[in-house]
Amino acid sequence: MSDADTPVLEVRNLTVALPQDGDRRNAVSGVSFTVKRGEIVCLVGESGSGKSVIAQAIMGLLPKTLPVASGEVLLEGEDVTKVPTERLRQLRCASMSMIFQEPMTALNPVMTCGEQIDEVLREHTALSPAERRAKTIDIFTEVALPDPERIVGSYPHQLSGGQRQRIMIAMALVLEPALLIADEPTTALDVTTQAQILELVRDLQRRHGMGVLFITHDFGVVADIAHRVAVLRLGTLVEMGDKNTVLKNPQHEYTIMLIGAVPTLKPHGRAVPADAPLVLETRQLAKTYSDRGWFSRRGEVHAADDVTLEIRRGQTLGIVGESGSGKSTVARCIVRLIDPTRGEIRIHGEDIARKPMRALREVRRKVQIVFQDPYRSLNPRRTVGEAIIEGPLNYGLPRAEALERARKLMELVRMDPAVLERYPHQFSGGQRQRICIARALAMEPELLVADEAVSALDVSVQAQVLALLEEIRERFNLAMLFITHDLRVAAQVCDRVAVMSKGKVVEYGEANEVFLRPSHEYTKALFAAAPGRDFVFGAG
Repeated sequence: MSDADTPVLEVRNLTVALPQDGDRRNAVSGVSFTVKRGEIVCLVGESGSGKSVIAQAIMGLLPKTLPVASGEVLLEGEDVTKVPTERLRQLRCASMSMIFQEPMTALNPVMTCGEQIDEVLREHTALSPAERRAKTIDIFTEVALPDPERIVGSYPHQLSGGQRQRIMIAMALVLEPALLIADEPTTALDVTTQAQILELVRDLQRRHGMGVLFITHDFGVVADIAHRVAVLRLGTLVEMGDKNTVLKNPQHEYTIMLIGAVPTLKPHGRAVPADAPLVLETRQLAKTYSDRGWFSRRGEVHAADDVTLEIRRGQTLGIVGESGSGKSTVARCIVRLIDPTRGEIRIHGEDIARKPMRALREVRRKVQIVFQDPYRSLNPRRTVGEAIIEGPLNYGLPRAEALERARKLMELVRMDPAVLERYPHQFSGGQRQRICIARALAMEPELLVADEAVSALDVSVQAQVLALLEEIRERFNLAMLFITHDLRVAAQVCDRVAVMSKGKVVEYGEANEVFLRPSHEYTKALFAAAPGRDFVFGAG
């Protein structure tokens, strides 16, 4: 057998036990797979499928409450589940490394980026300080960080999300390990930054000849980067094979369901009657932030600039763009969570842009928002029932009627009204988002703003919530403003699309026109960066 065919990683019948107080006995049950040198294996599944548990078992990072009950994890022939802690410390970074999902929590905020690479080199090599600095600058250059000399002295908070992820990749690769584990490393990134990171991982993998275990729930990423695919469901490996076989001819019903839930890039925009009532109109809307610090030069940041949009009753307008493009700023101005610097925000013809907070009471009822993170949106100390009825009670609805409305809304969002007495932590992410939708609808709004409302959800849960939002829009004939950086999601729900870049709307029109015949170079770049854009998935 040649070196190229020798597995750098062999997972054999791995079982990781759960504490004996739940419905499931194991977090991972009898999982076996290999990763060869020069190969990228994608580990795919929904939240709770065991993907990250397997990664932590390989790295020896499992908590004591999740012990390896049986099986082997062979790294270049050595079973890492049976080696002492000191040996694991020697193997980490040198033979195996891991890139975590959220670099801001994985990096030390009080150490410069250069110091964090230097710590790895100091622990595992005998290099001098000057040699360590030179190697740090070299690895920063290799991962395409701009101005490596400056970034060596920068702290994580001074960098963008994509740059922080590159720091994590540099830290993982500086000792050229045989195995790289990437745990959802692009989930929180924009489509263009994600494309850059995926290309970087591919390029580095080819140059260093390492094996890569890439953990993701995004089948677009799988289509772009994988050689082979392993599909996990509730801790069990249900399907494994080469990428094209699994994606084009899946055998297991769970794999078929997951691939079928992936939205396509084909737009489903509907024509809304031109005489439908105009619910929202913005005119030259702008939001400018000024730097007025004592020790810094005064400057201005144009978060939103000259934004003119409109939404009619029964219509969904999508705003797409990268982080920092101004999407959420526009949404928060419309809901008046922040005050616009200039311009108009008209709800049914009434300009609310300059209204004082005390005069916005009726607007709060007409315009509701669903945020990206439902757990942070709900008060952990209040039952979900109390969260849903809070708004109607504040507007004078009797408690009995508010509770009855809450029960009906729970049925509408496909949840049992009996759970109204439970607390947010007792629900899954998808269930919490349904609760937030019910809370927004309790006010019987005319405009619903969804700000990245499905971006944190698994593909199957995302499909359910998107279908729910579409059903709600049709049933109540709502106007909806849908903020997203996911072009596939925008294609499924939006009738019209506004593309934003650096605070400005660079393209605006019918979804069919924008998706099929984009005219602006930025829009074309967004579509070109969409993962798996050349692969036809089953949804839609």
